[in-house]
This record gives sequence, C-alpha cells and structure tokens, in this order.
Amino acid sequence: MFTGIIEEVGAVAAIEPREAGSRLSIRCRKVLEDAVEGASISVNGVCLTAVDIQADSFGADVSPETLERSNLGDLELGAEVNLERPLSPSGRFGGHIMQGHVDGAGELLALEPLGDENWWLRVRVPEEVERYAVYKGSIGIDGVSLTLAAVEEGVVSVTVIPHTFRNTTFRTCTPGRRLNIECDVLAKYVEKMLANVERPKSGLTIEKLQELGY
Repeated sequence: MFTGIIEEVGAVAAIEPREAGSRLSIRCRKVLEDAVEGASISVNGVCLTAVDIQADSFGADVSPETLERSNLGDLELGAEVNLERPLSPSGRFGGHIMQGHVDGAGELLALEPLGDENWWLRVRVPEEVERYAVYKGSIGIDGVSLTLAAVEEGVVSVTVIPHTFRNTTFRTCTPGRRLNIECDVLAKYVEKMLANVERPKSGLTIEKLQELGY
C-alpha cells in the first residue's frame, strides 16, 4: 500500500523490450535504502516489483497490459518518474490509500500558474475514472495524492502546491502527456456494497403523488 507522497524523482536508465512486455531500469537512490529483491516500488503510481537491485538503480518487469493501460509504455530513456516505497507500519499516513493499481490514463490539458508557485492542473479522464471522482475527494495522478478541486464533463482539476511541483515530475509536464490515474479505492467499495443492497419497495407511484397534491 502507498500513500501518494513522492519520495524521489528517478530517471529511466534502460528499456529492454521482452517477448511479453518489457523491463525498465530506473536510476535512483533514496527508495533503494532498504530495498530487497522482490520489494514493491511505485513508479508513476504503478506498483512494480524491484529486481536486479544495484547501488543506484533497480529493474522492474512491466506486463503488456500495464504498458497499454499506463504511461509506462510512453517512457523514453532519461524520462523522469515519481517513486515511492510502500508505507511501513511505523510510517505516517500523509496522503490517502493507494494500491498502485492504475485505473486508466488521462490526458493533461493544462498546467497553469496560479501565483506564488501554485499551479492549476486539468486532466481529461476516461468515463470509468470520472464516475469515482468527487469534489474534495482524493485521486492519484502519476502516483501523487491530490485533492479534487473541480469535476466537470470528463475533466478533473487539482491544485498543485509549490512543494509538490518542485519534487515531482509535474515540473516537466506538457499538454498532451498521458498521466496515470488511480481512483479512490474506498469509492469502489462503496459502489459495490450499494449495488448489492436490496432496496425496499416504497409503493410510491405517479398516481399516488398526484393524489397527495404533487
């Protein structure tokens, strides 16, 4: 489990196409301080398994589905990526619950300055993502935990504060870029539970409402 608080911005050191998927090599240091073979590391919000751990890099195998569903398939050599280790039992919960399971990719429409180094980020998201987006709710964008400031007609907007802008890949984002989106898992559970609730029949009809003067 992750929280969406980015620990380090790494860079793609190598991309090795495989018969099914590919292997990425990510250059970094901080997230490797306690990493062991098989550990999970979030890369742009995607939970990957670290292999071939070196002093300044790790490898990760990426499946064909992940390459298609996320922006990991768009990465080029030298591209920066947001990195986060899983939450430890003694860690502080600074963001929101994130699993590293990307629901889809959105399109960056605009990243506009608001003043004082704050930014307004607008992303067009797929319909299956928008259904879970609510005003003031949580959303993961490229692995960053953010609060939804606006939701309208397939577009979600968030404010990016100075610290987040300086310490994530948002500082290099340009319109048209695909961004990984993870919906709030709590919203999915609520939807599932409500779908299974048997609604009692009220017996209320249009005729009854008319009788009551409506």
